Amino acid sequence: MASDKEIKRLLQRQRLMSNKSYQTMCFLSRYMDRYYLDAIIGIVPGWGDTIAVLSAVPFVYFSLGVIKSIPLTLAVVNNALRDVLLGMIPFFVGDIIDIFHRSNTKNLAMIQGFVDGDETIIKQVNQRALQSAIVTVVLLLLIALMIWLLISFGGYLFSTVKSLF
Repeated sequence: MASDKEIKRLLQRQRLMSNKSYQTMCFLSRYMDRYYLDAIIGIVPGWGDTIAVLSAVPFVYFSLGVIKSIPLTLAVVNNALRDVLLGMIPFFVGDIIDIFHRSNTKNLAMIQGFVDGDETIIKQVNQRALQSAIVTVVLLLLIALMIWLLISFGGYLFSTVKSLF
């Protein structure tokens, strides 16, 4: 006989799987990855990458809005950004990589494993979340540095031009 904890987990899983966002994620995972639509759309410059990013929106919504897990959301975003960056490699190399990367399928597996309490998946989610957090902090520091450099250069340029007149 199943324990109360197992029954509660099964009911939660059933509730989540009947969610419209979950069904959308399954649809996207099937068509974008299994039928290689991600790689085919990726052939169109700019639009393919835009559609790849948009296909990650239901995964982000589900992980943040329904499951309410920041580490899972960071891991999903990490996977989606990897897919876009790999897809941007020129000369159709990125499109070939898209065939094998299958980020939507990976995101769906991560979400399912997270909901099921799979320790291996939870460890993977936490590692990806930490990677995402580190990359975000580094990017924010680089942006702040660039702003500081632009302001400094602008001040130097302004004082040089002002001294000429």
